[in-house]
Amino acid sequence: MARATRLSPEEHARVTAAVRTAEIDTDGEIVTIIARRSDSYRDTALQYGALAMLALVGLVAIWPGLAAAALVPFTGGWGTPDPREAFTALLFGQAILFLIARFGLAWTPLKIALTPRATRSRRVRRRAVALFRASAEKRTETRVGILLYLSLEERMAEIVADEAIHKRVASERWGDAMAALVEHVRAGDTAAGMAAAVEEMATILRAEFPKSDGNPNELPDRLIEL
Repeated sequence: MARATRLSPEEHARVTAAVRTAEIDTDGEIVTIIARRSDSYRDTALQYGALAMLALVGLVAIWPGLAAAALVPFTGGWGTPDPREAFTALLFGQAILFLIARFGLAWTPLKIALTPRATRSRRVRRRAVALFRASAEKRTETRVGILLYLSLEERMAEIVADEAIHKRVASERWGDAMAALVEHVRAGDTAAGMAAAVEEMATILRAEFPKSDGNPNELPDRLIEL
């Protein structure tokens, strides 16, 4: 969907100009933020490690012959393995599998790819809400701040609106803005995607919150890249 590289000064200027133009005819205040990713997903490796350990126990329970075969080097094929040896071998196997999963998933792209989409979506949303609260929520007199947030490595975006906007605009109405963003970002032009989404958002904001006399520019127009 997107290249995980920082935008150039020209691309920053393009998004900033789109925001500035969008706000000319509306009281709405648009904040744009791009992040490389929204979470470290450290727990993903731990979860897969625990799953591998449990899977080994399950395999041994279903096919006890696997454990006996694994212990042949310790018994020489003579007699039944000592229970202590069997449990020691099982623990050793679990430890090996856990370490393979733990360090094999240290590579972030693989870790994100193996994280369920629902989990990624929740964490992107959580980060977007946290950033919205820090940058836009209740920071305008008439509660008309709105955040466009793009998380590159998860390939997801969120729109979070302040109180006045949220009451009058259903979340489904931002669909055209999200579609415009996705179309351009998939093509590798992140700045164009952000600018296009801002233009679609402005169409709704102009209709619902036309510019009033003396309304100041209360939030920065510049693109924030984390």
